[in-house]
Amino acid sequence: MSNLPPCPACSSAFVYEDAGLLICPECAHEWTPGEGAAAEEARVWKDANGNVLQDGDSVTVIKDLKVKGSSLVVKVGTKVKNIRLIDGDHDIDCKIDGIGAMQLKTEFVKKA
Repeated sequence: MSNLPPCPACSSAFVYEDAGLLICPECAHEWTPGEGAAAEEARVWKDANGNVLQDGDSVTVIKDLKVKGSSLVVKVGTKVKNIRLIDGDHDIDCKIDGIGAMQLKTEFVKKA
């Protein structure tokens, strides 16, 4: 048995190697060995101005944001302290005074 990693696209265990590439026969995804881990480590989050964000940074909201399922609005200029960066559609996990825990997109904030 070979020790090939599962497919990063569909998690199939039926991966085979051909000419230096790993290939998944179920979804036809092709990648080089070690490519998946390097892509995750290289993830960089940037704010609306292109500044690199890190966990613990403070950011300022640059656009009025409606809170889904509520009549609340996060106003322009709201400062958010101690952000946590996450993977997904909304990149920032934070707490906003008066609203509570929520997630924001990096495109709607700037580094303070």
